[in-house]
Order: sequence, then structure tokens, then C-alpha cells
Amino acid sequence: MRSRYTAFVVGDAAYLLRSWHPTTRPAQLDLDAHLRWLRLDILAKHGGGPFDTEGIVEFEAIHRDATGRGVLHERSRFVREDGQWLYVDGDVS
Repeated sequence: MRSRYTAFVVGDAAYLLRSWHPTTRPAQLDLDAHLRWLRLDILAKHGGGPFDTEGIVEFEAIHRDATGRGVLHERSRFVREDGQWLYVDGDVS
């Protein structure tokens, strides 16, 4: 989760696509260059340990754009395949 957040911060769309599960990965990803990510707060996690194959991370990502400050609240689902964690999907609230 933290590596994907960092990829959003630096605008690394290629990494985001590589770390996205192929069954839900979009063909391309257009990041908003005007969005500035400020902070990531992990609120909860379930699974995702060294012996798990699935995990859920609930987080808030604080950002700023031309209209002001905002918060993205998401509960993201990950799976581990071939030793790599892949983002599957998330529920945004």
C-alpha cells in the first residue's frame, strides 16, 4: 500500500499498473498532475502478513488541488501472487 501511495506522489503510473492485478487493471492510467498528495494514514489492516495471500488496507490519503484540501478514504483489497502484492480493487467512501 505504501509503495503504491508513493507512486501516486511521484506520478509513477507504470509502477501503479505493474502492481495492479491483471484481472482488474485498466489499460492505461492518467494521473492528475495538479493533485498534490500530502499524507497517507493507515486506519486498519486485515491479513497481509508474511503467510497470508490476501489483505485489506483501509486508509485516508490527504491531497490538495486548485480547489483546496481533500481526503480519499478507501478500503483496498490486495492479493499476493508469486511473492508480490497486487492491488485488486477498493471501496471509496
